Amino acid sequence: MPNNNKIKEIELVINEDNLDITISAISLVTSPAIEEMFVFFNKQNEQITLAKIDTEARCLVSPALIPEKRIVRFDADTNEEYNVFFTAETIKAASELYLMHENNNSATEQHDVKIDGVHTVESWIKEDEKFDKSNAYGYDLPVGTWFVKMSIQNDDIWNKIKSGDLKGLSIEGAFTQQLAKLSLKEAKTRQYSNDEILEALRDIINNNN
Repeated sequence: MPNNNKIKEIELVINEDNLDITISAISLVTSPAIEEMFVFFNKQNEQITLAKIDTEARCLVSPALIPEKRIVRFDADTNEEYNVFFTAETIKAASELYLMHENNNSATEQHDVKIDGVHTVESWIKEDEKFDKSNAYGYDLPVGTWFVKMSIQNDDIWNKIKSGDLKGLSIEGAFTQQLAKLSLKEAKTRQYSNDEILEALRDIINNNN
C-alpha cells in the first residue's frame, strides 16, 4: 500500500544562468538549518582547545553546508513538507563562487539585518576523513563538508554568540531545484514502496521532457 506521508526529495543545484548570486552572504542564526552549531574562541576561553590556536582573535568555526544533509522545508502554497539537499560537487562549486565574487565580507543576522564587522577569513572543503583540520575543532562530519572560519569584530554580534543567542550559520543565495533521483541505497534506507519509486521515475521523465 502506498505511503501517503512520503516527503519529496529535492536537490538544489547551481543556477548556471546567474552565477553571481549563488551564495550572496552567510547569516548568523539561532536555529541553523543544517543542525550543526559553531564553536567560538577568544582569549577568555583558554579551557577550549580552539583558544590555543589564536588567543587574540574573536573567531568562530562552523560548517556552512554538509553534503546530502536533508533540510526540511515547507511550502505554504501547497501545504507540503519536503526535503532539500546539496551534493558534495555542488557545495564545492558554490564555496568557490562565494570567494570568487568576494562575498566573504557579506553577512547578516537571522537572514534579516545586514551586519558589519563579520568576515570569512578561511574557507575549506573537508577532503580527508582522518586528517582534516575540522577534527581539531571537534567536528565529525562527512568528506565534502564546507567549513568557514569567521572573524567577529562586531561587539553586539560577538556578545550574542557568547550568550548563545546565535548558534550557527545559514547560507543565503539562489539555487535551482530539481527532483532528486532515488538511488537503490536511498530506496532501501527509506523503504520506498514500488508505487512510490514508479511515481518518482514518472516525475523525472516528465520533468526531463
